[in-house]
Amino acid sequence: MTTTSALPARPADPLRMSPADARALSRPLFRRLAALEPGTHEHQYVRNTLVELNLALVKFSAARFRGRSEPMEDIVQVGTIGLIKAIDRFDPEREFEFPTFAMPTVLGEIRRFFRDTSWTVHVPRRLQELRLRLAKAGDDLSQQLGRAASEAELAAHLGLTEAEVREGVLAANAYTVGSLDLFTTQDDADDGRAPLERSGAVDPALAAVDDLASLKPLMAALSERERSIIGLRFGADLTQSEIGARLGISQMHVSRLLSRALARLREQLLADE
Repeated sequence: MTTTSALPARPADPLRMSPADARALSRPLFRRLAALEPGTHEHQYVRNTLVELNLALVKFSAARFRGRSEPMEDIVQVGTIGLIKAIDRFDPEREFEFPTFAMPTVLGEIRRFFRDTSWTVHVPRRLQELRLRLAKAGDDLSQQLGRAASEAELAAHLGLTEAEVREGVLAANAYTVGSLDLFTTQDDADDGRAPLERSGAVDPALAAVDDLASLKPLMAALSERERSIIGLRFGADLTQSEIGARLGISQMHVSRLLSRALARLREQLLADE
């Protein structure tokens, strides 16, 4: 049995290590962890060392939620739970860098924390999940239709009744509550318009920032050809036929590769909601 004295020393200050150094030290430790019996002192020691080496990943992820009302210490603690889950599931024999594998799990754990704690009015878990399904369906349909989807279209897409869709929309209103008086000033209080009519609109591009950050590590796991096709389709706005001509493959082959890559990305993103 491996003795404690043979185990690697923990880094003095892992947060000061460069990402490249942390990855280099983590690789042999993951192979060592896979060979140890879970629950033993040696296994726990190596596991804790990996947590310390990769804690910067949690700090980086948590910083994206700095503007929220919850204390940063709580967000880091929740993110660390996601890091531990990723360490336990990581297979060092697969051709993935650990940060690429772990980032979706860490972010998913933090998002679940906000999903479960940020409701201003308590609603049943069923309605919380319905809100998430409606939000995702609304995004998908808006891309297909070029406009916001109606209640009937959302209901047909999700296999729900329109009454269930309306219930989910009402439940979403309990997610955050703010006083409309915050939008009223002395100068326009008597202009005859409702406070909401005087408020500014939320920039829809803000939501894309979080989506792009979540998508980046997942894109890195795709093949070079899949990344190229996605870039040409959505970055250069080329048609599938144009992409096929540029890459020397058929339009049908482009369609299959694109559909497979997008389905994989969608599955991984939804798994971490």
